[in-house]
Amino acid sequence: MLDNFKLFNESWLRWGAKRKEDAKVCIMGIPFDNATSLNKGTMYGPDTLRRLSIDLSDITESFKPLKDEILYDIGDIQIDLNWERYYKTVEEEAYRLMADDQFCLFLGGDHSVTIPLHKAFGKWQKKKNKDARIGIIHFDAHYDLCDEYDGHKWSHASTEARALDDVIKGEDLHFLGIRVAEKAELDTIKRNPGIKTITALDIFQKGYLWAYKELEAHFKDYDAVYFTLDIDVLDPAFAPGTGTPVAGGISSRDLIELFKLMLEGLPVKAMDIVEVAPPLDVNDITSWAALRIIHELLLYKSYN
Repeated sequence: MLDNFKLFNESWLRWGAKRKEDAKVCIMGIPFDNATSLNKGTMYGPDTLRRLSIDLSDITESFKPLKDEILYDIGDIQIDLNWERYYKTVEEEAYRLMADDQFCLFLGGDHSVTIPLHKAFGKWQKKKNKDARIGIIHFDAHYDLCDEYDGHKWSHASTEARALDDVIKGEDLHFLGIRVAEKAELDTIKRNPGIKTITALDIFQKGYLWAYKELEAHFKDYDAVYFTLDIDVLDPAFAPGTGTPVAGGISSRDLIELFKLMLEGLPVKAMDIVEVAPPLDVNDITSWAALRIIHELLLYKSYN
């Protein structure tokens, strides 16, 4: 069910490894946007990020060079009109990729694709250690805690509602960047008081370093953390190309610094970047913001 992996792997030029086992980061694309509730376009995210990646520098702002052949891109999950079967395929392919114990980066697609990714992550960690303590860090403007949205339980507004069904408990879930909510989501939080939230306003008032220390205190004893990054956690000034933008978000600088600290201090084992919608973008600003995060991931993995 994977498209031409050789073509996709070569999109990253010098960073693409010839053999998967030689890479430290494995990439899989999930170009699916049937679960969006407003504006579509995220299905073009993976290809756009690959296309633009050839213009990234070998050197980051810390003036350290990225190492060659650091990643392996296995390609995209082909679109399937059968939604249930498609999610099952995503879960199976993601689990297979995670099982090799390399860091996995998944490129969406709308945020609904994280539903099967969470399931795969939970199965992988529990197979390694049935007593593993698994956490989820969710950067987003929205909670995505609706039991269903637009009449569908697999909506991109239901990502973490599905995780609470069978992957984690409320105490294992931490949100950052939230600035809008549905009443039903607040009811869910009341029923799951362990859920933690750092709002975009919190970061504006207290700073990204305070926010990281909150995350660190919460997850310091966890065995594995999945990081899901909805690009609309950024203010639309930094990420206009997304389907449900909300004013008042965090800055790209704060996101970069938080991400670097998380890689260094938390047991983040896999992640996704979702809701990048190139047709809605301006001068690829949003895609470049996502690529900046990928750049930092490749730098970290070049030396760790």
